[in-house]
Amino acid sequence: MGIALLLFVVGLKLDLKMIRTMGPVALTTGMGQVFFTSVFGFVIALGLGMQLVHSVYVAVALTFSSTIIIVKLLSDKREIDSLHGRIAVGFLIVQDIVVVLVLIALSAFGDPNTESPFAVELALVLVKGIAFLAAVLLLMRYVLPRLLDQLARSPEMLLLFAISWAIVLAAVSDVLDFSKEIGAFVAGVSLASTAYRETIASRLVTLRDFLLLFFFIDLGARLDLALLGSQLGRSAVFSLFVLVGNPFIVMVIIGLMGYRKRTGFLAGLTVAQISEFSLILGAMALSLGHIDLETMGLITLTGLVTIGLSTYMIIYSAPLFRLLSPALSIFERKRPYREMDSLDKDLMGHVEAIIFGLGTYGSHIVNNLKERGKTVIGVDFDPQAVADWRERGLPALFGDAQDPEFLEHLPLDRARLVVSTAPDPETSVVLLKALRQRGFAGKIVLTARKQDDISILEDAGADAVFSPFEDAAEQATDWLTGAMRSVSESQLWPLSVEEVRLKAGSAFSGRAIGEIPLRAETGVSIIAVSRAGKNFFDPDQDFRIFPGDILVLLGEYKDLHAAADYLGQQEVGRESEAFAVASLHVEADSPWIGHSLHDLDFRKNYGVTVASINRDNKYLMAPGAAERLEAGDRLLVLGDQKSIEKIVRSGGAGRGHLQE
Repeated sequence: MGIALLLFVVGLKLDLKMIRTMGPVALTTGMGQVFFTSVFGFVIALGLGMQLVHSVYVAVALTFSSTIIIVKLLSDKREIDSLHGRIAVGFLIVQDIVVVLVLIALSAFGDPNTESPFAVELALVLVKGIAFLAAVLLLMRYVLPRLLDQLARSPEMLLLFAISWAIVLAAVSDVLDFSKEIGAFVAGVSLASTAYRETIASRLVTLRDFLLLFFFIDLGARLDLALLGSQLGRSAVFSLFVLVGNPFIVMVIIGLMGYRKRTGFLAGLTVAQISEFSLILGAMALSLGHIDLETMGLITLTGLVTIGLSTYMIIYSAPLFRLLSPALSIFERKRPYREMDSLDKDLMGHVEAIIFGLGTYGSHIVNNLKERGKTVIGVDFDPQAVADWRERGLPALFGDAQDPEFLEHLPLDRARLVVSTAPDPETSVVLLKALRQRGFAGKIVLTARKQDDISILEDAGADAVFSPFEDAAEQATDWLTGAMRSVSESQLWPLSVEEVRLKAGSAFSGRAIGEIPLRAETGVSIIAVSRAGKNFFDPDQDFRIFPGDILVLLGEYKDLHAAADYLGQQEVGRESEAFAVASLHVEADSPWIGHSLHDLDFRKNYGVTVASINRDNKYLMAPGAAERLEAGDRLLVLGDQKSIEKIVRSGGAGRGHLQE
């Protein structure tokens, strides 16, 4: 029952759409790897002095890789949707189909005492197999979808049906003289195209693992440890062949098909072990008397070694590739055309930002940048995500942030900003170092999902680190605080206070408070502004507000929502002035040196606001009016375009000039 449920779960993963999606590469790589591994394994077995039949079984056992282990590892590394992940799952499905056919052949022709002619046995197998599959297909088409929709209302009933379905088809298969494993596998495939396959598979994992214990206990009880010791030499040879030879075969095939060496290497690592199917195949051959306990011990020992070592090879695939990358160029064509993307050269020439990762968070960043008129190129390692974005008219490239060679195809010399939304800090650090090595002079913004990762990315040299969950929580708290705060608990005054963050797209960005008819339109007043952690209470009419400012609004509760909408609008009655940001360098001969910001009164004299001072590579955010300027200071000033041009023409900073 454990084996039956194992194959049932494997069948649930057999989405035939995956093979169609990957096309030739899944079929070619899967069939090519099975063929070449079998041939080379057979030659090695004969060279080691094994019998002919034993050599055949060992060679076939070496060809299969563990779908369950690979899918689990790729899912944990978030690489299941990457190109190499899709290719690996595709040819693993092909392997699963091949091994099922092998098991069918064994169950049909495995009895050495049968006296029926081969042609009769073959015809009987075909008739029974076609009838069995036809019946299952009819149930898949007309019965199972409706039945599952009804059963899904109760999770317990859905689980019980799945187990019963696997056992029933396993029993039917056994009656038809196929193995029970084949029936369970077909049962899984019949449910693989439904919407409930993931729910069923996740609930069966614990039960499957529990029942599989008895299979391995029984298998281990049949083994003689003395026989295992005698197979150490042969096992070392076969383990080395599986760990090195199988990935080599896959890399050659994928390279010839026009993929990069990195794709071939990462996909190749997934076949660097033998699977549970190999043990099932060996157990069946042992029960039929085709192999002896020594050969079964050899297969088992090879499985233990390769599964253990290949797991760590996959976990540390990125550093392993960086170590071996120079020697892997022989597996790559001069022009890996299947991963060479072509984009409009005009778009590539005017790109302002490159966003790595087109998931939920990255997609929102891209959408907001495009709404603000910025030219953006998206990069993702999920081919489907890239295709979806291209259909929406966004320039998107397939690529991996951990692939240093991919950066050569990006317009880094023209981009001003690179953003990585990768969830793990290792990927972000690798990208940052690769960008710096190539002389990228723009800003690099990374993303941290955990608090501990923020310091890692900052120490690596990121210009800024986004924390999606904390940022969202901060904005949510701002809203909740404003919604809960009232002027008087006793409600003697019908007034409330609300905090509103000014968005970058607001038409009032860069405007003075006196220029915003907020009170006339909504009856609400701005009583304070919070900027970069510094609060400005009762700002005057000349105080300019900028994106990111938190405005504290006072008014009747019913009017506050209208005021927030009014401030967030992107168009007003007249054309809004362009909002600009500039950096001024205070030279040694500047007349500003020694004077305070209060004395210089930048808002009155130039119409700009000093948002920050960079002094000796330290940032003073929202400096106070008493702050005095020194030679070498860099001022970040905010205002409209005319005001920025005015302060630059004044020459007050000395011989310095406008620096973006």
